[in-house]
Amino acid sequence: MDSKIFNLKSKLEVYKAMTGGGNFADCPVRDVIQGISGKWSSLLVMALAEKPYRFGELRRLVPDISQRMLTQTLYDLQRDGYVHREVFPTKPPSVEYSLTDLGRSMFAPLQMLIQWAELNHDAVREARATFDASSRA
Repeated sequence: MDSKIFNLKSKLEVYKAMTGGGNFADCPVRDVIQGISGKWSSLLVMALAEKPYRFGELRRLVPDISQRMLTQTLYDLQRDGYVHREVFPTKPPSVEYSLTDLGRSMFAPLQMLIQWAELNHDAVREARATFDASSRA
């Protein structure tokens, strides 16, 4: 895609042409963002950016996540190419998860968004409270 495209209308025309007629369900931006916007995805990517982890270590690191949700989120991240799963032939078998090159390349912009969210969380919560109070009045 041409990096000189700046406005939404132009981008939508490009996406329309790419999808053969305007099925925006196949929009590349929405498709990619959907894969990393899950409740646990960014947290797990942050952890794996530090070092490879075994399943049990991730489970202890993020105690609020259920085993089923951890399994599903890791599966989804692996399916999208962000996470590598390696099984070691031990008894019982141990599994280690790490970021792939694609996952590491995605982490830099994700880290910027995470930092922005940390810096602006109070302002967002305040805006929500103000909006909610005025919409009830």
